[in-house]
Amino acid sequence: MSIIHRAIALYDRGTELLLKADFLPLLVARLSVGWVMVESGYGKLGNLPDVTEYFRSLGIPAPELQAPFAAGSELLFGALLMIGLFTRMSAIPLMVIMTVAIITAKREELTGVSALLGFIEYLYIALLLFLLVRGGGFLSVDRLLVWKRSRCAHTAALMPEPVAAT
Repeated sequence: MSIIHRAIALYDRGTELLLKADFLPLLVARLSVGWVMVESGYGKLGNLPDVTEYFRSLGIPAPELQAPFAAGSELLFGALLMIGLFTRMSAIPLMVIMTVAIITAKREELTGVSALLGFIEYLYIALLLFLLVRGGGFLSVDRLLVWKRSRCAHTAALMPEPVAAT
């Protein structure tokens, strides 16, 4: 066997191993972004008067409503991401919050694509997009719900049809 064939075989074995760990990037993304969002939301809720004033200074409408709403959303949807429950639905409001953060709080620093790509909020949006497309993965409550639902559907399919009374 030539060195090229050995290298290809080694590459194929490595690829097979990596495919078995395809749940790992989803888990890391969920836990990382979820943790950051939970901490951010918790911090905002603990300092709501200052956050409200900050929102006001950014020109965000109705800061008295928006500040607790954003903080609560970060806390709730971040926690849901961490456990992998409603992962896809949880990613959407967090993406909106991060987009608003870029548009309002980072407006002055947004000088072009390079600046945008350097924002941590952009990285969160990219990870949230990944979770939106792929879902929670194998180690998530979402996966358990799908498994349970498919088991129930399978069990129902095995049951005989009820006989209608005539």
